[in-house]
Amino acid sequence: MPIQSPLELDLTQLSKALIERQWTARAIAEATMSRIRELDRDLHAFCTLDETAMAQAEDVDRRLAAGLPVGPLAGVPVAVKDLICTRGLRTTFGSRLYDDFVPDQDDIVVERLRAADAIIVGKTNASEFGYGAVGHNHLFPTTRNPWNTALTPGGSSAGSAAAIAARMVPLALGSDGGGSIRIPASLSGVFGMKPSWGRVPLYPGCRDERYPGQSSWESLEHIGPLSRNAADAALALSVISGPTPYDRHSIPSEARDWALDGMETMKDVRIAYTHDLGFAPVDPEVSAVFENAVRQLERIVGTIDCAYPAVGNTEGLLDTLVALETDRAGLKAMAAERGIELDGWIGSILERTWSADQFTAALLERKRVVNITAKFMADFDFLLTPTTATAAFPIDTDGPAEIAGQALPPSAWVPFSALANFTGQPAASVPIGFTNDGRPIGLQIMGRHLDDRGVLSLSAIVETLFPNNRWPGPKL
Repeated sequence: MPIQSPLELDLTQLSKALIERQWTARAIAEATMSRIRELDRDLHAFCTLDETAMAQAEDVDRRLAAGLPVGPLAGVPVAVKDLICTRGLRTTFGSRLYDDFVPDQDDIVVERLRAADAIIVGKTNASEFGYGAVGHNHLFPTTRNPWNTALTPGGSSAGSAAAIAARMVPLALGSDGGGSIRIPASLSGVFGMKPSWGRVPLYPGCRDERYPGQSSWESLEHIGPLSRNAADAALALSVISGPTPYDRHSIPSEARDWALDGMETMKDVRIAYTHDLGFAPVDPEVSAVFENAVRQLERIVGTIDCAYPAVGNTEGLLDTLVALETDRAGLKAMAAERGIELDGWIGSILERTWSADQFTAALLERKRVVNITAKFMADFDFLLTPTTATAAFPIDTDGPAEIAGQALPPSAWVPFSALANFTGQPAASVPIGFTNDGRPIGLQIMGRHLDDRGVLSLSAIVETLFPNNRWPGPKL
């Protein structure tokens, strides 16, 4: 059957099709904007569209027609999370404090996307400053899950995940300080990758002291891709990774060639898995789908051991580290000046009185967690967990009221993701199935320190076991 729309193609296919002139960049941009207009009145994935998108596309077409060189993402439409700065394009961080803010510079990742000739089509919705694992804020309508619009797509990269799931774009950028790429990837049925800390540089995000709220999460935050598959994420990382003098934590790109390793490289890998990290309640349907994925993968790679790093419940550790890295004085002053009250997680961090001893204890606790995990990973190449403890739940809530019949605080549904933020290890969420009522479920793959390509390669193998050929919404 012939391709009816360029958006049927994934990122890798689309970039190739454009170079071969099967589609023009303008036609791709028109299809993208048409899809957004068709679906986003209900989904609210985007909060700001870039009016220059068509002009960007036409410039790519002119250079191709003239035989001039173009970048590896030429003509590909990309969505950017609203926590990531875009020069000349409104960036609110999901907060009324920045409702009219227009950055004077791109974040480094956006600068690199533009240099690769990608087409920035707009900004995607997120929780306020990323403080929350869902996608609601006081500035824009709540982002809805394309599989069921009564449910959340997860967050905080809510709009980016929804835009991929609904096939509005083949690539979106998210940010992840405690799971904010992987969580919505799981709940929305797409691929999401948090690379190793420093692999993808951040600036001005997390590094610019002028902007309270934006400047938070410095030792936890990562930027990474949400896409339809691991190969597309690898292509994106080949463009956005690599060091910069503006991020003192940035590290070299893992390889010049981000092509993924094949099955032959996985013959001797050592893989561990855990349903619960020793403490977390998990929805029985999630556990069953996860167990099936482990068993199917085991048939290919050999024995997978039930084992995990015994770090315990780290929810309190994340809360304290985020408070430590939040410009609390700056946010309080800004909110008072604007007459705006900050609530939710960020509000609770501002209201509480914190001591230096609490912060010191958290730093020492993090060292304990990192050391335990490093010793564990000396014996294993990968650790598999469910990405989340439950599938998608109703929008405008922070979490399910209970899991497996056990009443828990709202944040108990995300016990698995923050570990990779504490350690800086690469981790991805891969779709592996659905609940009986059609809600997506993801598998989290965490790799050894700096082994981003290994995580992507194993993700691609999992994708062969669970081909992601179901998509929500109207056909293209």
